Amino acid sequence: MEADEEFDGRFVICARKTSRLVEELRQAEWKASPKTDADAECEFQYQPDGWSKPYRFVALRKPKPREEREAEQMEQYQLFGTSQYKYRVFVTGMRDPIYFVAWFYGQRGGAENPIREAHNDAGPAAHPSGRFDVNGNHFQLAMLACNLNCWLMLFNREPQTDAAQLKHTTLATSRLRFLFVAARIWRHAGRTGVSYSDHYAEKGVFERLMDRLRRIAPRGESYQPVMVPALR
Repeated sequence: MEADEEFDGRFVICARKTSRLVEELRQAEWKASPKTDADAECEFQYQPDGWSKPYRFVALRKPKPREEREAEQMEQYQLFGTSQYKYRVFVTGMRDPIYFVAWFYGQRGGAENPIREAHNDAGPAAHPSGRFDVNGNHFQLAMLACNLNCWLMLFNREPQTDAAQLKHTTLATSRLRFLFVAARIWRHAGRTGVSYSDHYAEKGVFERLMDRLRRIAPRGESYQPVMVPALR
């Protein structure tokens, strides 16, 4: 947060609900929250242990379903009081209204899965060097691999399929289907071919994909289509 402020950045970070923070939530002045999916909202200045100064905290809450409250009471054998609310708490340097801060944080959801996929399957976290510029090049190559995988799936779609409605195929899945393929390359009478295993279930789909890739050719400043409708 100090680094963000140094460069005048905007940040919204989900706060860990410690006992001190929960006490602040209970003492806060709550009001209706018509522009969010919560029942109430609040904001306050709070300085956790070890922080250099107080920051703006914003929170949303909604009542827990009765079944959930009863299940918690049964699990805890009535020894501890359970809260009747669910909380979402953020610390932020933004001065925007609470509903916008919550919306802004919610937009990160579309990025988390690709980041996790790239981390696990493309290897951007395996920094190969102690130099920042070298690691930056490595990261760009990992992102290029992810983007090429997305284009590979678009090339392989059914012609009548709406590209905007396609479900995402992970890099690991596409590797298993189209790259890590058990096959034998043969040469005979001036011809070269590939024989696939009888157990390769994606043979027809793979052949269609390779045929489309072979037909990519320049046309003016663009490329000629390899399927109908053409990819834009």
